[in-house]
Amino acid sequence: MTTSSGTITLAGLSGTIILVGAGKMGGAMLEGWLTLGLDPKSVVAIEPQPAREISALASRGLRINPAAHTVGEAAAIVIAVKPQVAPETVPTLAPYLGAGTVVLSIMAGRTLGFLEQALSQRAAIVRAMPNTPAAIGRGITVAVPNQRVSQRQRDLVHALMAATGAVEWVGDEALMDAVTAVSGSGPAYVFLLAEALARAGVAVGLPEDLATKLARETVAGSGELLHRSPLDASVLRQNVTSPGGTTAAALDVLMAPDGLEALMARAVAAATARSRQLAG
Repeated sequence: MTTSSGTITLAGLSGTIILVGAGKMGGAMLEGWLTLGLDPKSVVAIEPQPAREISALASRGLRINPAAHTVGEAAAIVIAVKPQVAPETVPTLAPYLGAGTVVLSIMAGRTLGFLEQALSQRAAIVRAMPNTPAAIGRGITVAVPNQRVSQRQRDLVHALMAATGAVEWVGDEALMDAVTAVSGSGPAYVFLLAEALARAGVAVGLPEDLATKLARETVAGSGELLHRSPLDASVLRQNVTSPGGTTAAALDVLMAPDGLEALMARAVAAATARSRQLAG
């Protein structure tokens, strides 16, 4: 349904949502939809090995692996399987396509062109890249539509993705490789920072368990501060840094010409190049 402003909400949505792949990311999306009021009876999950949490939703009306002829046309098909199985999986979804169906793919590296070839040149398709904080409702997703996506279909996809965090749209699919490198892979960079900070703490004499806790809570707390603050990251950094102090001494190393910024630039460039390779 839509609100008075035209924004689609999931509570009271008419039509069927087909979720193809109910693993970690697909399951997180499903949980977000249900939290926002989507009726489980409106959802079909196609998942060969459903987790216990997914199977338990059958008692609330979620349809798990029903016969295809009982489903009919879908309002949206959300493809959340691993990209390696896409050539076998995606063509099997064609029977669910109707004139108003929008396809949302969160498969890394699988382009709009691939999806159009595998499904239909006439299909309305959105390619999106979420990241793992979606599991706690704090993800960010970047999406790009093909030319056949209507405004209403775009609004529906936005509502589906917003259930797990922020959503941004781009018009140039070529940007998705860089998006993958920054936000898709980005959580791993942050986790590595926590690991490296803990090891550095051990190297200067801290007990390992204390160093690990200090690093973990510092990274998590700083991220939450960045999330809540209206200030730029550079301003927050400067606010922590006293001239000639301990933080300044560390930043002299991290901000050297061959320091963190240069290293991060190389890392993101490498991830971007690999994404382009995977997309063919």
